[in-house]
Amino acid sequence: MMKNSQAAAKLPPFTLLDEPQLSFSSENKESVDPNPLRGLSRFGPYTSSVFKAYTPQLRVAVVCPNSSWRQVGELMKTLQVSHRSSDRKEYVPEYPGFHDLFGVPLVSAEAKVHIKWDDNLGGSNDVEAQQVYLLSLLKDAIQHLASFSDLFDVAVVHFPEKWSSVTKTSNFDAHDALKALGAHYSTPTQVINDRSFSFNYKASIAWRLGIALYVKAGGTPWKLAPIAGIPDDTAYIGLAYALKKVSEESHYVTCCSQVFDMDGGGMQFVAFEARDPVKDIDEAKRNPFLSRDDMRAVLARSLSLYQSRNGGALPKRLVIHKTTAFKDEEVQGALDALHGVKEVECIEISSRSTWRGIWLIKSGDDKRESGGSLTKPAGYPVPRGTVLLQTGSSALLWVAGNAPSVSSTGNYYQGKKSIPKPLLLIRHVGSGSLEAMALEALALTKMDWNNDALYDPVPVTIRYSQRLARTISNIPDLPGNTYPYRLFM
Repeated sequence: MMKNSQAAAKLPPFTLLDEPQLSFSSENKESVDPNPLRGLSRFGPYTSSVFKAYTPQLRVAVVCPNSSWRQVGELMKTLQVSHRSSDRKEYVPEYPGFHDLFGVPLVSAEAKVHIKWDDNLGGSNDVEAQQVYLLSLLKDAIQHLASFSDLFDVAVVHFPEKWSSVTKTSNFDAHDALKALGAHYSTPTQVINDRSFSFNYKASIAWRLGIALYVKAGGTPWKLAPIAGIPDDTAYIGLAYALKKVSEESHYVTCCSQVFDMDGGGMQFVAFEARDPVKDIDEAKRNPFLSRDDMRAVLARSLSLYQSRNGGALPKRLVIHKTTAFKDEEVQGALDALHGVKEVECIEISSRSTWRGIWLIKSGDDKRESGGSLTKPAGYPVPRGTVLLQTGSSALLWVAGNAPSVSSTGNYYQGKKSIPKPLLLIRHVGSGSLEAMALEALALTKMDWNNDALYDPVPVTIRYSQRLARTISNIPDLPGNTYPYRLFM
């Protein structure tokens, strides 16, 4: 009886997925590496052959308070020289300097482009008055920069720590206000804080800022290499929702749709304002969703965006990611809009799983015996890419975990603390291998170009759409247009 109970409770076998490769050249298929920083150091960025023709030098405009002008300038100088890695040495290679890494020099824009702000935010001690003043500074700055758009590539904007009580409150976020204004005027910005000046690990901050500036200037550092088992002409759409309050009685859902090509490129947003008002506000707060008509409209618009980048062609397979369950109305709306696409998959990706896993190895005594049991916890967590099937339509995927293939010493666990929890992947529409579904999600965690990490906790389809949804929730009057993601990074 006990033996049968144990057998019934036994977990199904797990699968270990290979670490997805990144591509650093459209011409040389051998220019691949699973470590994004090592790949950049070895091969240069994906667009190295074309970027210098588009931008022979990357020109930086600076917007900051008078008191931090010199510090911002010194920070930009640190990006121009090489730095040996002093943290995460098994993962972070030497930073070679911006020109050697990206193939173009990093230079200051002309003097007339830069903006210096008054340090005391207009002299008032009232937070609301200071916020009004800061917002006017941001509007003036973006309009000024837009008038000189041919003289710079990226604007670096410093918000000092002493302004923190003003820059982020329950009803105002200066970062999101700046990004919304930048999107309206097609002006890319890079926000920095005081920690950027005092951060001790120079190689790491140079990698992070260097990659971000290159992307915001229009460059592509890497793309996904072809994924084994994934059909050609696959595309991905990430959906995230924000609840928009129009009045005390009326709430609407704003849907942010991010469209990706198979290699993770083509990052553009669709900000769509639902036409149908929310009937159950409490339910919408727990699980915002669209009506059938609105889902059909947002996906038709997203599909049109894909076609505009691909000569009018439809993808053969389309995968839709979101963090909440797909309601029946949403599924029907998706199938309405995508009737011309041969394969459609709707995948729920949740980070609220309560599962944990420990990687076990044989103890010293077990190693001397053949067939010994695994009883000793390993010094590192479960491998990144571990997949455990739960049902015929769901699986657990560890995107956080040990990734030895990206390390120069044999093991690498990003963050180096806590027991990683898996993502729960649930397929609501579609068929095929659940391991392939997991491999795509794993690969897409490596496509966030706004940092130097190996992976994000969730696929970029989810992360980018969430960021725009957050911006829209803070800036509800942002027009529902199509935007390049680099304007919101």
